[in-house]
Amino acid sequence: MSLRRPVSSKRKLKDLLLKADNRTCADCSAPDPKWASANIGVFICLKCCGVHRSLGTHISKVLSVTLDDWSDDEIDAMVEVGGNTSANSIYEAFLPEGVRKPGPDAGHEERSKFIRSKYELQEFLKPSLRITSGKNTVSLSSSFSRKIMDSFRTNSSQNSVGLVEYIGMLKVKVVKGTNLAIRDMMTSDPYVVLNLGTQTVQTTVARSNLNPVWNEELMLSVPHDFRPVKLQVFDHDTFSADDIMGEAEIDIQPLITSAITYGDPEKFGNMQIGKWLKSHDNALIDDSTVNIVDGKVKQEMVLKLQNVESGELELELEWISLDQ
Repeated sequence: MSLRRPVSSKRKLKDLLLKADNRTCADCSAPDPKWASANIGVFICLKCCGVHRSLGTHISKVLSVTLDDWSDDEIDAMVEVGGNTSANSIYEAFLPEGVRKPGPDAGHEERSKFIRSKYELQEFLKPSLRITSGKNTVSLSSSFSRKIMDSFRTNSSQNSVGLVEYIGMLKVKVVKGTNLAIRDMMTSDPYVVLNLGTQTVQTTVARSNLNPVWNEELMLSVPHDFRPVKLQVFDHDTFSADDIMGEAEIDIQPLITSAITYGDPEKFGNMQIGKWLKSHDNALIDDSTVNIVDGKVKQEMVLKLQNVESGELELELEWISLDQ
């Protein structure tokens, strides 16, 4: 009897994405989706991804198929659902007459209204599967249906995120810190927090380390009326409030303007396309150039942390447009 090696979880996800019905977005049918809602079980495009993020992770947990790390449980959940056709047979079981799915070129308002109706308000589900606010619970006949319904269970006290039109995604790689400030007896437990609009993401805590190496990638959705990214470094404390270890602002205008000006970066070789200049008004240690590197728009920088006695932070930014 021949023994076969078990199929890896990543291979399962790749095989699932290659299925014909998963080669288009579950919500607008745009080709070649590179994002997914791990708890709902659908593959989606970047434009729909922005709306899914605004629903909150208690409804839709968005992950990049290529950029994010997936747990085995998340991949198994996607496989269990079976893909876009299977999921839509539940979520779009009862599309009312006159309601049409948005197309790939639909505007943000049309796209948002449909996605919220589909997943948050459950308007297209079979009535017997809808969650109600009463005390009676729904009896579900299979683990698949149970998981579908669990993804809609929300705490009424949770705040919903307002509708925002996104123009792309910003991937920030927090590379390392150097000579960070001491906030404990002789060291610190630093972590980095990034804020853009209402979004907040952070690195893990580096225990007892003034020169931490994170190499962690954080994702932010960039709204149409974006502002600088606010960066803060904190010292983690177990029994008291975390102490600030410096801050800085990241002007993402040069990166985005350069990327939009040149369009598809895969059409160009490696080259410099923009620059953020060091000045007394920003935290740059040296000028920061925007470059096309292997078909991607990237920008490396080293920031001197502000309002603190010492500390530098090395970052790498990457712009991901709606067309990627």
